[in-house]
Amino acid sequence: MPRSASTLAFVESPVQLLNVLEWAHARSTVPADGRPLLDGVPRQARSARTPQGGPDAGSAVPRGAAGEPRGAAAAAGPDPRAAGAARTRIVVLPPTDPMSRGQLRRMAALARDEGHEVRWQEARGGRLAPFKALAALARDVRAARTVVVGDPFSRYVQLLLTLVRAEELVVVDDGTATMEFVAQTARGERLVRWHRVGGGGLPARVRELAYAPVSATARRRFTPAAGSGRTVEVFSSMPVTPHGGMTLRLNDFAWTRARFGPPRLTKGTDLVGTSLVETGVVDPDRYLDAVRALTREHGATRYFAHRRESAEKLRALSEATGLEIVRPDLPLELIARRGPVGRTVVSFPSTVVHTLPYALAGTGVTVAVCDVDPDWLTAAASPRARGFLAGVTDTARDVHRLPAQAAPAAG
Repeated sequence: MPRSASTLAFVESPVQLLNVLEWAHARSTVPADGRPLLDGVPRQARSARTPQGGPDAGSAVPRGAAGEPRGAAAAAGPDPRAAGAARTRIVVLPPTDPMSRGQLRRMAALARDEGHEVRWQEARGGRLAPFKALAALARDVRAARTVVVGDPFSRYVQLLLTLVRAEELVVVDDGTATMEFVAQTARGERLVRWHRVGGGGLPARVRELAYAPVSATARRRFTPAAGSGRTVEVFSSMPVTPHGGMTLRLNDFAWTRARFGPPRLTKGTDLVGTSLVETGVVDPDRYLDAVRALTREHGATRYFAHRRESAEKLRALSEATGLEIVRPDLPLELIARRGPVGRTVVSFPSTVVHTLPYALAGTGVTVAVCDVDPDWLTAAASPRARGFLAGVTDTARDVHRLPAQAAPAAG
């Protein structure tokens, strides 16, 4: 079977799809000795290897960026820029929220322009939807020799893994969750998102018990035994250390830098929003106070909203601060690389404090991170929240740490 039909990727968010494109680009430029597999190489040495910019610097969004997915296995002809690259069949399992679906439509169009196949597969919206999707995908899953997943915590992805016979399994970044994924598999723990809090009563415990065999199978897939003939690769911008049979390939956003920018810089400061309120980790009033303080301290003019932030919260932020609220139609790494973008970008602990320094390397943009004060956490925040958020900040490379008083908590 040709490689173009045997490499299968599953994505559920725009960022995951972006990182599949980055992985395919990195895979297509691997030299014969495989040196880009970078486990054990210092991160500073890795980032210094990649030249800035690319042949298409200054290009706009490729054609069809607003296109609607056309159903199963819609594909465009190979883009000349992707000549020689192994095509990947990408299955999009879209969530239900409109912002995510809109960004996924645009990312799907970019993937087609790169010569990849894209299949839009609804797997939500009813009790039978996941099972219908599983039946529709089963044959391709069993036939694939390489399977790429964007969210190893996804129950649907874990269910698909029970059918996988692939020789190679690749995990691309789903943001900072990759850090927790690698740590949990190293410890042999059940895969649970860092902000998740147990509860739900007896029905939830019964569902967990019934699902336990599927979860256990997924853990075994991600940690193959020696001599099994299967490999697991983590493709990541995060500060992770592979273990067991895992290998690490650095995601330095080479595809993004080659296709977009460099951006025009504005004089102002841009703030990057977070969904920590929506996930129940941070108190909304404390968050509003922090954004107000950052706006005043740094002269911020724009706020790039996270795709999961609620309209009510964003309205309150705009009224309290005067910030222009921007709803990006693509992942922030692409938006920032295209520009215009502020000379300083300020974020709370999140994925972008790890990815933007790569995407904006050589542009003169300063990325700064503001710590989350423990007093901002809600009573419902998981016990791991404080340590995890601190770790996201502490391990970020090439970012400026803001003093605590830059975003004081409400009294």
